[in-house]
Amino acid sequence: MMGRFRLGAALFALAAGLDAASTAAFAQQQPFFAGKTIQLIVSTGTGGGQDANARLVARHWTNHIAGRPTIVVKNMPGAGHLRAANYIANQAPKDGTMIGAIVPAFLLAQVLESSKGIQFDAAKLAWIGSSAAINSTVYVWGKTQVQSMEDATRQQVLMGATGAGSYTQIYPHILNAIIGSKFKVIAGYATTNDVNLAMERGEVQGRAGNNFNSIRMENPDWLREGKIRFLAQVGLKRDADYPDLPLMHEFGKTDDDKRLLRLFSADIAVGRPFIGPPGMASERLEELQRSFEEAMADPALLKEAQDMHIDIAPVKGEELQAIVSDIVSTPADVVTRARQALSDLEK
Repeated sequence: MMGRFRLGAALFALAAGLDAASTAAFAQQQPFFAGKTIQLIVSTGTGGGQDANARLVARHWTNHIAGRPTIVVKNMPGAGHLRAANYIANQAPKDGTMIGAIVPAFLLAQVLESSKGIQFDAAKLAWIGSSAAINSTVYVWGKTQVQSMEDATRQQVLMGATGAGSYTQIYPHILNAIIGSKFKVIAGYATTNDVNLAMERGEVQGRAGNNFNSIRMENPDWLREGKIRFLAQVGLKRDADYPDLPLMHEFGKTDDDKRLLRLFSADIAVGRPFIGPPGMASERLEELQRSFEEAMADPALLKEAQDMHIDIAPVKGEELQAIVSDIVSTPADVVTRARQALSDLEK
């Protein structure tokens, strides 16, 4: 009787051990992201091009991540996109369950040390990929008398703007300092959508820092009906659809002027990036980079993007890392002059 009891106990223990081993093995086979939620932090308010782009990507990206996690979008505007950048750099877990879709104006903020609130090193962030690199713009409402950038050097133009570190303020200020334009920045609008509405109401006459894709998506009637007039595009090469519109750095009168204006154009090549915190586990970053590349080629995403007038022109994470490393290594003499040019913006 006692022998049978011991045999039964032994068999039970063996079965329990096998069950535990099977459970552990099954857990190891499960993809890391299975059953998990990824928070996607967007550095702008709702309703704009950056937000719409991030939500589009989120809807399709999950289908390419092993385990198909839920991706939840959370908007975190503020401080010229530094609020979201700081949050990702310092608060996000390093396992890939929190990433950011952040307007890359924070790169210039770091290079120029234009804000005491910078709590990150952009070169150490985990660069997953960018859904598109589209040129930005400087434009005025069509009813204004300003016809060209040259006109803007002769008469004052009221430009609506959001935070001090945003393109809506940076571009007008740097143009004032380098080429002598007379843009007067009217700051304090909560979102770029509020700036657009203010321009339509006649409170301001123009704005900067809106890329071609966002305009095509949010305000196609502006283009179709000629409601806005472009003064410049911002990037390192002219957009194929606007080959006759000068780049911002082309307005520089000297080589030094052009080099400085190129600094303020370089981060456009980063486009609409998706990033993770520094020190992200390599296997998580590789999984996110791979799945992001697959998502960018997904016919369903491309079809929806076309319907929404959102351009998809992806840049790989490795390429972004190289671009960012180059930007943050800008020569000291260029940085010094750039700081001087924006000194009034910091006051």
